[in-house]
This record gives sequence, structure tokens and C-alpha cells, in this order.
Amino acid sequence: MTTHSSNVDFSSLSLSDKHSIMNLPERLTVLEAVTFKEMAEKLLQQDHPPQKITLNFSQTKFIDSSGLGALINIYKIAIKQETLLILDSVQPPVMAVFSMAGLLDTLNIQSVTEWSEEAQPETHPSVRSKTKRIIDIIGAVVGLSITAIIFIPIVIAIKLDSPGAIFFHQTRCGWLGKQFEIWKFRSMCSNAEAIKKQIENQASGAFFKNDNDPRVTKVGRFLRRTSLDELPQFWNVFKGDMSLVGTRPPTPEEVDCYKVPQWQRLNVKPGMTGEWQVNGRSQIRNFEDVIRLDLRYQENWSLKHDLILIIKTITIIFNKNSGAV
Repeated sequence: MTTHSSNVDFSSLSLSDKHSIMNLPERLTVLEAVTFKEMAEKLLQQDHPPQKITLNFSQTKFIDSSGLGALINIYKIAIKQETLLILDSVQPPVMAVFSMAGLLDTLNIQSVTEWSEEAQPETHPSVRSKTKRIIDIIGAVVGLSITAIIFIPIVIAIKLDSPGAIFFHQTRCGWLGKQFEIWKFRSMCSNAEAIKKQIENQASGAFFKNDNDPRVTKVGRFLRRTSLDELPQFWNVFKGDMSLVGTRPPTPEEVDCYKVPQWQRLNVKPGMTGEWQVNGRSQIRNFEDVIRLDLRYQENWSLKHDLILIIKTITIIFNKNSGAV
């Protein structure tokens, strides 16, 4: 994973002790984003930080999830420091990304170049692929049909095993960090989220794993081992929040812990399966390994690669050691 700083010059200008301007480069990807975050943090963490910082986006034509991650991080620091952060002269491609990420009502944007909400930003090829989207829709329809067939037996088993709702839903972060509700058949006790902090996290980094999680019910263990608990996610795929193949969808709490380079994994849509699922998801304990697999998927992506991962997933489901996240 790339962590080195960029050689791009982020020129800054102090109009006064109360107002500073930072000029952003033409592209704000992982290398530039790391430097941007470092420089903005230095500006904000002075003994007497400026009351107002203007980020000049007039030259910026491209921003990816790493750039968004750095910007969100700086935005949160600015709020704590009571510094007004303003985004000035934002160009249409960048506005399109902010719109896709659901940030238009969060960021303080002024002097916007004319743009249309229908504009599509430059994105990873997997997100732009219409064929991949068609495959997702077909796969989702098939998956939802299977879900409908076995729905009643699963519901009866869940209800007989433990009290609580049939479905579990949770806020996750998708493409460019945009939040959505993910759906699963409930495999844990009804107060699982409330007692999560009491459970040992056997993983390192920004994700949670415990092989013998006491919150998982007896039926839940079967549902997880067979991946039946994930069938409702076909609805997320049908809606377009997820894809059949992609990266693991993190929680907002996990994303809050991300370093700028780790935001790269959000450059593609999250998937029901992916590199990490077919390469030992039960054994993965280090978040850096998750990042490595996610970036490998982005680098090697093709429709053929997606189909190979889908076939591998189907075979792994019948492996008793496949486990679940």
C-alpha cells in the first residue's frame, strides 16, 4: 500500500492571521491526499490556527476516495478547532464525486462552477462497466428468487432459536464512502451491537473478528457457515449499493479509523464476495492484508476475474472452514 508523500506543491497563502488559502493540485489521489492531510493538519494544529481556511479547487479535476478521506479528516479537525473550512471554485467532476458520496449538504462549498447532478465522475472501470451492472441485476434477481424459496424455513429456525427480529440491518460505507443500509438474516442475539465492546477483537486494525463470538446463535452459526445469512444482500445488489463482487463493506466506525491510503479500498463498490472471501476470510487477522487483497482486486479487475471469484465463492460455501465475517 502506498504511503509516501507526494512531490506536488500545495501552495498556501495567509491573507491574515485569521484566514489562509490552500491551492489544491489537478488530481487529488492517494499520494497528493497524504501530503494535503499533513499540510492542513499542521495549519490547523498551530497554537493559533486560522479562523478560516479556504481550499481552492479551481485546478482540481479529479478526486478519488483517498482524497475524500483526507478532506473528511481535515473537515472534522477544523470543526474541533472551530475553524471555518470553505471549498472554493469546485469543478464539475469534483462536484459529481461529492454528490455521489452524499457530501453536498455536509461540506461548506461556495463559488461552484456550473454542473449537473446527472454528471458522472471519472471512476474505477468496474463502477463504469454497464455489463458488470447487468450481471449484478441478473445475479440479484436469481439470488432473491432463491431467498424467497427458502425464506420460510430460515425464518422459522431463527425465531425458534432466539427472540428478536428476523433481519439484521446495519449502516455500512460503500463506493466513495457513501453510507447505505446492509441487510442480513439475523445470526446473533438481539442485543449484539450493544455488547460488542465486551467481546475480544482477535483482528488488528480497522475491522472486527472473533472466531468464538458468544453473540452468535446456534442457528446463526449454521447460517454463517453456509453464507445463508447474506442472502438478503442480493437486495443491496439489486438497488446498486453493492455488487456481486467487490470489496468488504466497512462500518462508519471502521472508516473513521482509516489512514488516508486505506480509503483506496472504497474506489470500487463493495461486494457480496471478493478477493478476501476466497482467500481465507476466516484466517485473515490483519487489516493490512484486507487492504492488500482489496487493492489487488482493483488492479486485476475484469469481467472474467469477477466470474472466477463468483465460481470460487460457490465452491468455498460448502467448505466447513469458510467461516464468516
